[in-house]
Amino acid sequence: MGLIKKSNELVIPQTVKMMIYGQAGMGKTTVALSAPKPLLLDFDNGVKRVNLAHLENVDIVQVDNWKEIQQLLQQDQADLAIYQTIVVDTIGKMMDYIITYCCGTRQPQIKDWGRINQEFTWFTRALSSLNKHIVFVAHRDSRKEGDETVFIPSLREKSYNSIVTELDLLGYLEMKSERGVQSRTITFDPTSRNDGKNTCNLPSVMQVPTILNSKAEPTAPNTFITEKVINPYLTMLDVKAEERRKYDELIDAITEDINNITDAQSANDFAARIKDYKHIGSSMAKARSLFGAKVKELGLVYDTENKTYTDAEPAA
Repeated sequence: MGLIKKSNELVIPQTVKMMIYGQAGMGKTTVALSAPKPLLLDFDNGVKRVNLAHLENVDIVQVDNWKEIQQLLQQDQADLAIYQTIVVDTIGKMMDYIITYCCGTRQPQIKDWGRINQEFTWFTRALSSLNKHIVFVAHRDSRKEGDETVFIPSLREKSYNSIVTELDLLGYLEMKSERGVQSRTITFDPTSRNDGKNTCNLPSVMQVPTILNSKAEPTAPNTFITEKVINPYLTMLDVKAEERRKYDELIDAITEDINNITDAQSANDFAARIKDYKHIGSSMAKARSLFGAKVKELGLVYDTENKTYTDAEPAA
């Protein structure tokens, strides 16, 4: 029974696994680095395009081959303890490193994809075991759905679904023009024009602030992902955990009262006050189910005319 836990006993992760994608030049890396205390795994050699002001207090691994990543994640994890977020830039280039590691210089064949996906799964699980936020960065690609063009992360088709399934959030970053004013926005909602994943009801469209002036000097801290994405997500998890705790406490109280039912009189008393509980979600249905099982166990008879229970007559 040690493996069986009540929902309020479950360990709820306090980290977020997300992906940001968009066109080149959108500042995807800079946005990703606005997550708390990031370590940048630079697969794409993109760090050179990031304003130096946004690299303050950011440590970087400039990746040359996949074995370096294996070594990084298999070494003493004390070196990684100071970081709260791992930024992978870009995930498409990272998959290229995995493919090269698994296949060398040849193109991957069908038989190779099991090992390739297995290596990616190891990577994400190794990161998750560090109890850190993960932010994948991806370039933008597109697919055709009838006459419509849908923007998606630039990933090989064979690995796309398995990767997106692992994510909590998938956000599309783009530049919009409104009344002649250009601004960057991000949406985590899936729409007819972009893929997305929004598991904590973030706003449909959020504006990403410009934090550099005309001289490329910082005007504000780079904290967008921390304040506008991760903090609301963690708050949502806390709210759900609290709701589940209250639900379980209520069901425990109802169960105890039902266990005290011993005859028709106590059953009728419970039935009369079943609506008096401060029900949460499906607790009323659960209470009726537990009560019905108890009534059946005691062999009570329901009088449809009086709408009350009576004790079963003793056998002759």
